[in-house]
Amino acid sequence: MTTERRSHRRAPRLAVATVAAGAGLALLVACGGSSDDSSSGAPAATGAGAAAKPNAGGAGSTAIPTQDVVSAITADPKLKAELPAKIRSSGTLTLGTTRQPGVQGLPHAGEQNGTPVGLDVDLRNAVAKVLGVKWDVQYGTFPTVIPGVQNGRYDVGQDNFGATKAREQVVDFASYLDDGQAFLGSRNVSVDSVKKLTDLCGLTIATSPGSTFQQILTDGAGDCAKIGKKPYKVQYFADSAPIFLGLSNGKVDVMFGPTLGLKYDATRIPGTKFLGEISTTTVGFVTAKKSPLAPALRDAVNKLISDGDYAKIFAKWGVPGTGISTSQLNPATTF
Repeated sequence: MTTERRSHRRAPRLAVATVAAGAGLALLVACGGSSDDSSSGAPAATGAGAAAKPNAGGAGSTAIPTQDVVSAITADPKLKAELPAKIRSSGTLTLGTTRQPGVQGLPHAGEQNGTPVGLDVDLRNAVAKVLGVKWDVQYGTFPTVIPGVQNGRYDVGQDNFGATKAREQVVDFASYLDDGQAFLGSRNVSVDSVKKLTDLCGLTIATSPGSTFQQILTDGAGDCAKIGKKPYKVQYFADSAPIFLGLSNGKVDVMFGPTLGLKYDATRIPGTKFLGEISTTTVGFVTAKKSPLAPALRDAVNKLISDGDYAKIFAKWGVPGTGISTSQLNPATTF
């Protein structure tokens, strides 16, 4: 069984800021919140009470999936042998991550009756099964997990960390999924697909402050005027519940957030539709530079992919077809 060491951080209080795109902003995009590169502090799933029934058209259920897709996975002796002798002897790897109370972090991570659940949780537990070890889960904050890996406090870090050139200079990545930047629209919004920011001209967009989503929208704020169209407006919320309310009452046209989270939401939030993504980010486990753990984690993920267990995990969380075909060490990055 996984050992969970609980922290007692309070959930952030709701903060709302509304600005027009293009206004002068002080962007806090380096480490703005939980996984700022692909789901950077973005509202990633239903807030409490935000969805009480499946999406229109019967596209899904608000119930948290409970299928057991991990316990039948068995250890691979060859992959376990890749681990350092000390780890094989103890049978434990220390994992640094952040606690995600409730369901707002799903499908990546959340809690049900005090127990961690989610796509990331199933993936890490499946990896541990393949390697024949258990996780000693310790909670920190998003900005402190990577330094904790560097200084040896954690063997492995996992918090939907996007691989970047800067990060790959200080830690190694073993990739396990691709997330990205995508759009969820109101059912009544005039567009059905978003492939570039100018597809959003004249619309009201909601996203999280201090994130790469804010950075992208701010950088593109003048694009609509260049083609003679009305600029989009941006509203910033630190919580997802008011965004979903805005989508339902017409005050928000489109939500900008992490791809996997919004695909998950589209099956659960009434009156919404997934509009597509405009960019992707490779996400991975992080280890110390040159650590033998990174190749072992990569090989464990590839074992799960080849055996079909990886696909089962993504199907369980309602985002099939969104995983990677091969795990890599320090994947190529664009930023």
